[in-house]
Amino acid sequence: MTNKIIQPPGWLPPKGYANGIAARGTQVFVGGQIGWNAQQQFESDDFIDQCGQALRNIAEVLREAGAAPEHMVRMTWYVTDRDEYSRRLSELGPVYRDALGRNFPAMTCVQVAALVEHRAKVEIEVTAVIPD
Repeated sequence: MTNKIIQPPGWLPPKGYANGIAARGTQVFVGGQIGWNAQQQFESDDFIDQCGQALRNIAEVLREAGAAPEHMVRMTWYVTDRDEYSRRLSELGPVYRDALGRNFPAMTCVQVAALVEHRAKVEIEVTAVIPD
C-alpha cells in the first residue's frame, strides 16, 4: 500500500502541503533539522539558505533510513519569523522542490520565539512511513 492523500470533497486543494495522509508501514521519525551542515556549521544566516540546508539534511536522514521524500507523511516547520517565511515563499518553493521534489505531506508551520541554536532561523521535523 502506498501513502494516500486525504482531501475532503468540496475543499479547495492546499498549496504546498496535504490536508491529511493515510499510511501503513515502517515509521521513520526525523528529528528537527536546522540549517547547518554535517559538521554542525552554519554556512549562511540567510533564511532561504538555512531552509535549503535543513531540507537537504532531512533528505539525507530519510535516505539513511531507506526512505525517500515520497514517504513523508508529516512535516512541522518552526520559524523564528513568520513574516519572512510568508514574504519569501516564492523563493522557498524551488529550494523545497530541489531538495524533496514534489512531495507535500501534511504540514504545520509555527513561529517560535527562538530555537536552541542561536543562529538557526528554521527547524523542520518530519515523519515518514515506508510502505509494507
